[in-house]
Amino acid sequence: MRKFILLSIFFILIIFSSALLALSTIGIETKRFNNLILTKVNQINENVNIKINTIRFKLDVKALSLFLETTEPKIYFKESLFTTKKIKVYVDFFSILKASPKITRVNIFSNEIDIKEFKQLAALAKPSNIKSFIKNNINKGEIIFEIELFLNNNNFIDNFIVRGNVKKLNSQIGKNLLIKNTSFEFFGDNSDILLKKINGELQGAKLEDGDLRLEISNEININSNFLINLKYQNIYKKNYLKIFKDFNYFDNLDKFDAILKNNLFISLDKTFKVKNFKFDSTGNVSSAVFLFKKELSYDVFDDKVKKISFIDTKVSTNFTNKIKKINLDGKYFLNSSDQFNYNLDGDFNADITKLNINVDIGKKINLSQINYVKEKNLISTLSLNLVIKKNLLNIKKMRFNEKKNIISANDVIIKNKKLVSFKNIAVKTFDKNGLNNDFSITNKKKIKIKGKNFDALNIPKIMNTKRKNNFLANISKEIDIELDNIAAPLSENLSNFKLLGTIENGKFVKISSKGDFGNSNFLDISMKNDKNSSKRYLEIYSDLTSPLLTEFNFFKGLVDGKLFYSSIIEGDDFDSKLKIENFKVQNAPGLVKLLSLADLGGLADLAKGDGLSFDSLDIDLSRKKGFLKLNEILALGPSISVLMEGYQDQNRITSLRGTLVPAKNLNKLISKIPVIGNIVIPKEVGEGLFGISFKMKGPPGEIKTSINPIRTITPRFIQKIIDRRKKSK
Repeated sequence: MRKFILLSIFFILIIFSSALLALSTIGIETKRFNNLILTKVNQINENVNIKINTIRFKLDVKALSLFLETTEPKIYFKESLFTTKKIKVYVDFFSILKASPKITRVNIFSNEIDIKEFKQLAALAKPSNIKSFIKNNINKGEIIFEIELFLNNNNFIDNFIVRGNVKKLNSQIGKNLLIKNTSFEFFGDNSDILLKKINGELQGAKLEDGDLRLEISNEININSNFLINLKYQNIYKKNYLKIFKDFNYFDNLDKFDAILKNNLFISLDKTFKVKNFKFDSTGNVSSAVFLFKKELSYDVFDDKVKKISFIDTKVSTNFTNKIKKINLDGKYFLNSSDQFNYNLDGDFNADITKLNINVDIGKKINLSQINYVKEKNLISTLSLNLVIKKNLLNIKKMRFNEKKNIISANDVIIKNKKLVSFKNIAVKTFDKNGLNNDFSITNKKKIKIKGKNFDALNIPKIMNTKRKNNFLANISKEIDIELDNIAAPLSENLSNFKLLGTIENGKFVKISSKGDFGNSNFLDISMKNDKNSSKRYLEIYSDLTSPLLTEFNFFKGLVDGKLFYSSIIEGDDFDSKLKIENFKVQNAPGLVKLLSLADLGGLADLAKGDGLSFDSLDIDLSRKKGFLKLNEILALGPSISVLMEGYQDQNRITSLRGTLVPAKNLNKLISKIPVIGNIVIPKEVGEGLFGISFKMKGPPGEIKTSINPIRTITPRFIQKIIDRRKKSK
């Protein structure tokens, strides 16, 4: 009996196991649930219909749950056919016993679907902008997925899970930009969507090992991490122009190689409007090259910049909807020069940009205003703390350092390329002879310039250069200058220089100054303004002429003498008179050429040697609207005398005409002049050349000279000489 019972139990277990095995593998074919499945599918979406071949009733051993399974069902969506691998429908066992089957879960397993078929399914997607993107921008790819639907007691969908993978996906961004060979795995439910192992290719870039998490609740949060390998070249420019249209120098970008690790966070409200945004990026830029069709030129550099290259640069960025921060630390070079270090910290807000810049400079630097030159390959360091707001630049701190040479400034504010204010400036530089600049400028109630040394060797050249922009136009203040020593042109030194004055709109309106050249030679400058008009009255007296005239080509070769200059200035126009007494002209190419053409060889040799002496030079000139008129130039000397007039137009074309007469002929003429009558060459003087008339015209460095002999001389010339001799007596 016991044996019978054991055998019975054994056979029952075998039968039960066989039944379980059959249910879990082969299942039981049935048509009882066909209508139930078709009805539930139609409840989910009335545009979806399904055709089922056979249904098998099976057991899920792991979940200990019964389910219905059909293979290769045909699903129709708006008359479009989709084939799936299989569908599983999980049914509550007790509901079957009650003859009212209740579906708890539905699993749909797809075959590998071409993206063209998937686009039709995407019509179910929400929101509409996602639907539109899939329809219009995705053109190639393959997808395989599993959808798991969870139904509530009323057999309606309560939740879902979707998982699968995408490969060989091509999508269009804009007209010219194509993302290709994209692949990723995905998982999603009614609250989250997760994409993993995202890889793809873009023109000049590769997306590697990315992930994306989409959290859906009252708000939508997107969080993504990805690595991007950039290999941008100029040939891709047209594809990116629309995206980077607001980047000022994108058109100049020729090459960009970088590997960047990125994190992106976006928060959207119910209307899909961006509430919060954050983008962080770290990595390394191995090479970034900018080429400029129109070469960049800077006053401080001798050569123009055609190319700027950045290499081995560590990058760190932090962008949000409120702030944008960036840090760059690497090397750079200009054109084909050596590599130098640089560092940039940037904080870019909506209205204000803050920059901290530290850069090593190897190029030659020429600060002509203070006659400072840093030779090429001597490394200097420039540190800048800048605040930029629209057209306003605030240089909070600036420090330039090269060995013992230091230039610093604080709170320099520039608006529309014009100086508005500054706190202080300090300069200390050296040349081959030692300390050449050591002074400071402070800006409080007055602008004060104090110091031991100021190198002014280039100041005449700078003052003779026309500038369209008055950089100091916003400055109106009293100024006080005290400098122990000023290095003036032609190795002259001006000591104990003091100036008290007033600046209005960047121009002096009042000056009282004095300096000492040594050996009882002084410089005096004074200026007064007419309060009832815009006229200013300038007077300059100097016991030395050369330091003041060195940059004027007309006075090239003029040495010695005393100078007096007076001018009535109104805006950019003036009426001026210049007088120089007891001077010489040495090695003046223009004068030597004129004398040689006139066959005055002895005088020409003298001009090239010891020099031609003159008793006086009087110049009457005026400028109106950029046109310089030389009303009269009269030079009287023991060897020759010259009277001329002319002009220089806005294009710097100079035109002069005049008369040159050797003194021996002129003296003979004057001695024979009657009290009344025409002034002509008396016969007693003799036949032959009396003097020459000449014309000189052309741009700087290309002036052409022509001469003609004369036998008569104008009464004006004679009268000027007679008046001059009367004054000298």
